Amino acid sequence: MTLPQPALTLEALQLLDAIARHGSFARAARALGRVPSAVTYSVRRFEDELDVLLFDRRGHRAQLTAAGAEMLREGRHLLAAADDLVRRVKRVALGWEQELRIALDGVISFDRLIPLLDRFCEVAPTQVRITHEVLGGTWDALGAGGADLAIGASQTGPQLARLGAAYRTLEIGRMPFVFAVAPDHPLATLASPLPIAELRRYRQVVVADTSQQLAPRTAGLFGAPDVLIVPTMQAKLAAQAAGLGVGYLPEPFARAAIKRGELIAKHTEPERDAGTGVLLYVAWRADVRGKALEWWLDQFKTQPQRAALLA
Repeated sequence: MTLPQPALTLEALQLLDAIARHGSFARAARALGRVPSAVTYSVRRFEDELDVLLFDRRGHRAQLTAAGAEMLREGRHLLAAADDLVRRVKRVALGWEQELRIALDGVISFDRLIPLLDRFCEVAPTQVRITHEVLGGTWDALGAGGADLAIGASQTGPQLARLGAAYRTLEIGRMPFVFAVAPDHPLATLASPLPIAELRRYRQVVVADTSQQLAPRTAGLFGAPDVLIVPTMQAKLAAQAAGLGVGYLPEPFARAAIKRGELIAKHTEPERDAGTGVLLYVAWRADVRGKALEWWLDQFKTQPQRAALLA
């Protein structure tokens, strides 16, 4: 014969937590707006159902037994989970997404998002998850459903159409690039503009495309036979400053290193994208529309905010 399982309720766990925090049944009763006898009865009943003693009542304070301490430790996890569930349900009911997933392209520094994140966290109950993507990986994350919003995507995402994803875009502006070499690199002493044939003699540093489903893309390549592939734009900057190779960098990334003399900017022939920079976009899935996404899109509707991403 199967014995009935004791009822483990949130009310019982809240009562256990209150007694442990306030140190006595009487003080817990006052905090909960109940009479002491009702608290004592509820605890006794809970202990009887469990067939476990939760409190040692021999002293002036209600001391947890080892079993009671374990019940409280695990029970507080359940109470926190229950509170979180209530908050998430209320969030959804009010139109806020439980989570907003942002794919940030590597050409835009995370620092540029911090003021926006600071303001967003002040007003929104939505959790934010940011992933770092490169080239086609930004579109890939959006098209495959791994992101609700992409920031810094380049081109207009023709590959995304193959995934069958409907999306919208907003131009951010053009990101300027600069060709940079370490001061002790052989190219540093050559007169500008540097011809492509000369560039091909030296190792090029490139950031790997993070695409999972779309075909990987390349940018700024000039056909060097020796290529060093790194995971992030920060790693590319560090590798070039160390003299491990050469290549184009987003001008905001390279600016401080050039000012400190850790990198030297050189003109090339021809300049990448004819010196106009790379056009970047904010993009989002048309089938995802909640208050959190709307908040971010409202920020990017202003030209100064879009320009701040490129500064």
